[in-house]
Amino acid sequence: MSAQKDCEFLVKRARELVSDDPCAAKAWLITARTLYPTDFNIQYEMYIIERNAERTTSAGRLLYDMFINFPDQPIVWREISVITAALRSDSQDKHAQFLRALFETLPGRVQCEMLLKATEQCFNTLEKAEMLLLLLKRFPESVVQHGVNLGETLLEAEASENVESPVNCFRKLFVCDVLPLVINNMDMRLPASLMQKYILKAAEFYIGYVTRGPSSDVQLQGSQDGATLKSPGVSRGSQRFVIDGLSEKSSVVAEPWERLLDILTVVGARCEWQGDKGQRSYIDMLQRVKELCRYLPGLEGETRSRYCSQVVICAALVLFRNAFLYVSAVQPSLFQGVGAMTSGPWILVEDLSSVYSDVEVDRATLKHAHKKRKVADGREKTMSSDDEEGLGKGRGRHILVNKLEMLNWSETLESFRTARESWDLLHSHDGLEAEFKKICAAWKTESWLWFRIFLSDMIIHQGHYRKALSSLHQMAAFQQPQPAQQSPTGQASLEHHRALIQQASCHYALGEYRMACEKLLDVVSGLVPPNQELTKAPEDQSRIKSKTRKGNDLRLLPCTSRAVLPFCLQLMLACFKLRAFTDSRDDLSLGHVVVLLQHDWPQGEMLFLKAVDKICQQGSFQYENFFNYVTNIDMLEEFAYLRTPEGGRIQLELLPNQGMLIKHHTVTRGITKGVKEDFRLAMERQVSRCGENLLSVLHRFCINEKIIIIQSLP
Repeated sequence: MSAQKDCEFLVKRARELVSDDPCAAKAWLITARTLYPTDFNIQYEMYIIERNAERTTSAGRLLYDMFINFPDQPIVWREISVITAALRSDSQDKHAQFLRALFETLPGRVQCEMLLKATEQCFNTLEKAEMLLLLLKRFPESVVQHGVNLGETLLEAEASENVESPVNCFRKLFVCDVLPLVINNMDMRLPASLMQKYILKAAEFYIGYVTRGPSSDVQLQGSQDGATLKSPGVSRGSQRFVIDGLSEKSSVVAEPWERLLDILTVVGARCEWQGDKGQRSYIDMLQRVKELCRYLPGLEGETRSRYCSQVVICAALVLFRNAFLYVSAVQPSLFQGVGAMTSGPWILVEDLSSVYSDVEVDRATLKHAHKKRKVADGREKTMSSDDEEGLGKGRGRHILVNKLEMLNWSETLESFRTARESWDLLHSHDGLEAEFKKICAAWKTESWLWFRIFLSDMIIHQGHYRKALSSLHQMAAFQQPQPAQQSPTGQASLEHHRALIQQASCHYALGEYRMACEKLLDVVSGLVPPNQELTKAPEDQSRIKSKTRKGNDLRLLPCTSRAVLPFCLQLMLACFKLRAFTDSRDDLSLGHVVVLLQHDWPQGEMLFLKAVDKICQQGSFQYENFFNYVTNIDMLEEFAYLRTPEGGRIQLELLPNQGMLIKHHTVTRGITKGVKEDFRLAMERQVSRCGENLLSVLHRFCINEKIIIIQSLP
């Protein structure tokens, strides 16, 4: 008992002298240690003095002595936990750097043993994994013993925690830290099936990471479903991204696609994939597996299975990467941090460049066979859902885009082409398709809105419009605008109209003009017409070039009111003109065509003159909405001329109730003269309206006459 008191006295005396005379305090403790070499408190006090003075070498030596001689002391493990925490942290403060330097003074064998024992002291799975990861990074030889076990522990923890998103702390540690150590350790003999399992886990994480949606929250909770369909109208908010359980710095993954390619290259080499020469691009990889596909029909058994695995994994990663690159260009608001770098959104629709020039429409008798037939002529019949004969499965179809508006147009279209090529490859053999579907089911790709956008656009490009409509209906269900997402410019709601616009385009391609107009009018009702007329120079250039094309092209349309409203007007015109110029008389459709032809005047002048010819042939024309919506001075002059003797004295019933007025007063002299006077006055008033914003007039036409417009189509 007296020895214990002596030890306490010596320690107390040393503490009293530390601040004033540290050398004296150290002398007291050396004496005490000589007298009582097995007393822990004396050695610990010596360590504290050296640590506080930040004398790295002496503090490290004392820590080593305590670890060897007093391995069961809780205080020692508290101190070790502080040091290992500094090793795991990103902190660059002076004390953390000292602790890391202190650890480096320990012998390697002691470091290894200390980290192993520290791992055993951890009860938190994440902390335990980080501690063991320290060991693996510092002592690569330990990877053989602990690497796979650590990886499996992290994957089991992810499963037991019911973490639905692959972007979580467990998967991040596994993919970014553990997996590279495991697959690059050539002393380990890993079965191909295990490495393929690991590459798919890595791919799911990296794809989930790059496609994460914008959020106003600063954290992505570990239990949050990162694969849940995210609305493109969600507010960007903060662009910080922190994975629950990790620091902000640790949550950042630099160059995810390149890191995934690195892992794939190593796995391919270890699995002895055919033709793997270590090419460093996704395009090289796609070309390589395309060549392998030629040999698949002649293979069987284990060899066929190995080839299939290589083709499916490589082609799937090329597909998802290029589909992401495409969608990030056409719908950037879906992804965190992408919108600031790109324009958009963009919508893939039928190209309507030929809508005004297609004036020879007598398809039944082919009276004008010497004229080049445009695409609209070929759409008289309603096509089946996959009319491959008429549309050639999309092969050779061009996608037009205004290059001045989409600066990265070349890369975007190339990504779309490569993704389609990968998709076709994955569906070229039953075995490949079955394996790919397993991956999609495991990753729940049906819940990825961004991938649904790509699939819809791909199906449209293939010309499978009925399938495209089914895909778009699924997409529309997840894009209903929320009240909070409306913006003063209408941009948020406009993004939600993407599916409706594409549905209208598909219905038009199928010849279902009434359905097309219903969708279009729903879109127009949510638009705000621009305050002024649009400049048309850039579009005029692209339109001139497109006239030489076959006519079944597609166009990437900017998802803005300035672009969408004109497109809707053009598509409505395309729907009505086929009906307006048939042999049978349809004044209502012809009147709608005249109203719609005002847009982009004088592009539609030839078609307007065709309408005038038809009216002259009929000898009369009735359209009571004429003075509500026709403000084009050239058109007004033409209709005024039709009433003159030189114009043929065409009977025009353009005033509301004019026809009924004439019918009921034919016996009254002068009533016709009164009608003529009303027409003259109405025409004079109409001329005064020629300065009105035409898009506002046409927008009002779509809103006010919605029912009549829809009912006038079969």
